[in-house]
Amino acid sequence: MGVLITVLIVVVVAGLILVGLSLRDVQQYEKGVVFRFGRQLPQIRGPGLHVIRPIGDRMRKVSVQTEVLGIPPQGAITADNVTLTVDAVVYFKVIDPVKALVNVRNYPAAISQIAQTSLRSVIGRADLDTLLSDRDHINAELKNVMDTPTEGPWGLRIERVEIKDIALPESMMRSMSKQAEAERERRARVIAADGEFQAAQRLTDAASTMADTPGALQLRLLQTVVDVSAEKNSTLVMPFPVEMLRFFERQGQGSEGELDGQPVQRSSRRPARPTTTVLPEPAAPAPALAPTVTLPTAETTPEARADVARERRDNWPTRADTEESLSG
Repeated sequence: MGVLITVLIVVVVAGLILVGLSLRDVQQYEKGVVFRFGRQLPQIRGPGLHVIRPIGDRMRKVSVQTEVLGIPPQGAITADNVTLTVDAVVYFKVIDPVKALVNVRNYPAAISQIAQTSLRSVIGRADLDTLLSDRDHINAELKNVMDTPTEGPWGLRIERVEIKDIALPESMMRSMSKQAEAERERRARVIAADGEFQAAQRLTDAASTMADTPGALQLRLLQTVVDVSAEKNSTLVMPFPVEMLRFFERQGQGSEGELDGQPVQRSSRRPARPTTTVLPEPAAPAPALAPTVTLPTAETTPEARADVARERRDNWPTRADTEESLSG
């Protein structure tokens, strides 16, 4: 009796173990692929509890959620020969669990390697301005480059690729800041010049209006007096009638034609220009002729050499001779 109970207990325990090995739980975000003696079964198990053979069957679960993979910083050279460092992030998901398990080993690592090479190749075909201003185009091109070798053979879909950061050299950053500063200064000058132009146009219109209406100038003068007197200062403003200035102007114009009651005859003839006498250039002085000197020979006596020296001193031209030759 005891032996029978022991056998029953062993059978029950073995049955529980076999049932535990036969039951597999698949989550909602997973897909189950069953391999029987190393051969993949065509049926893919969905979410829920599934029974497989405890011996010979093995189930692999693949997550179909969107996974995020960060690409480490990559040094690259743009099309305009600018060296920079770029890092990005890749969003992908498994659309075919069988291909993801059978055709590629460790597909996250494979996606990382493809993303790095694609990032370098795409940056090498773009210039710096496009990379900084049109990131959407660069991201779309990266997605297309990475999606082609992964979706069909590996069963992976690249949903999105985004460039996170672009690290530029310090010299390039300084050059770009100088360029931006110069651009802002140019815009400021253009805006200031435009404002001056508009102000000049408005002032011209106001001057034309005041010229047509003389009372407007008087009202403007009174408004200016009110503005000045509103402030607490020591400025004394005394309005002067414009008609009186015009009266003095007419009187001045009338007195220009008379001097002490006699009309002044104005000559339309312009004053004669002073004549300029051109003096003849002095003739170049004739070069003074050097005196002819007879060099003493070795056979001459000291007395003869003294006579030659005395003759040379007497025949040498003096300052008076030179001035006389120049004046002549």
